[in-house]
Amino acid sequence: MPNSDPPALAAPPSDAELLERTAAAAGRLRTAVASAVVGQDAVVELMLITLAARGHALLVGVPGLAKTLLVASLARALDLSFGRVQFTPDLLPADITGTDVLHERDGQKSLRFQPGPIFHNLILADEINRTPPKTQAALLEAMQERKVTVGTSTHPLPDPFQVFATRNPIEQEGTYPLPEAQLDRFLLEIHVGYPSEVEEREVARRTTSGKPSQIDPVLHVDEVRAMGGLVPRIPVTDEAVNLAVSLARATRPGEGHAGKEVREYVRYGAGPRGSQALVIAAKARAALRGEAAADVDDIRALIVPALRHRIVLSYRAEADGVKDVDVLREVEKAVR
Repeated sequence: MPNSDPPALAAPPSDAELLERTAAAAGRLRTAVASAVVGQDAVVELMLITLAARGHALLVGVPGLAKTLLVASLARALDLSFGRVQFTPDLLPADITGTDVLHERDGQKSLRFQPGPIFHNLILADEINRTPPKTQAALLEAMQERKVTVGTSTHPLPDPFQVFATRNPIEQEGTYPLPEAQLDRFLLEIHVGYPSEVEEREVARRTTSGKPSQIDPVLHVDEVRAMGGLVPRIPVTDEAVNLAVSLARATRPGEGHAGKEVREYVRYGAGPRGSQALVIAAKARAALRGEAAADVDDIRALIVPALRHRIVLSYRAEADGVKDVDVLREVEKAVR
């Protein structure tokens, strides 16, 4: 008599297997992005950490440093839907989230929701500081809750959903400062610097050759979800958690153990999201390296990108030429 038992389902991969796959996937993603972008290895690494941690990132740099190309290249290397929003002064919230439109069929009229460009897995918010705060705020609910409310209806966003925004730090005319509440929603602030002389020569050769770079997907949506699900389960040492909390608290001028630089140059320090960002980003960094746990080295490697946008400097800092990174390095020394 033939066996009529249903075929056995394959066992889900263990966390150890997922960790190995995550490290291998990170290597493929680095290679794919490098085929289109010259250099910027540290920037790419922080973007991958953001991706693995299911966070959002703000890329800051002067024009021409391939910020948009970096995000677009990462999107092409992933089997994810990609949406780009070019922020301008006349952009409206509905241009991002979508709106209800009147639909008529068989003589019956009804409102139907027309999704906006935010309904994609990976969003490039290009020059986010060029639009007024009201439109910037349209991203707040989406970035925090991963849903949008239009009229009386709430619409869930795709899974995964992540925002990579770009900002020009030197051009002030026609721009609007990002509210602190929105800045706090970004897991990391990634600064994109100038390439080295050797890298700039390669950029000049590659971008004038007339041969567009071709990037094929190297990671599928199920693998991205699995990676994002693994990261919170990565263990973290008590010492690393203690360090993350101590660093965040040491940026607050009202705390008793705040250093001299913080008391003199910081108006507001990082809130609890600062220590949370340090811990989850440290877990993502460990996972991408194939390490079974996050430790203090992972925390220390992420102090600046995780906290710099969460502190507000005073006018005295501007007058004395003190930057956020200067304050954070002093904080790191004091906590060390």
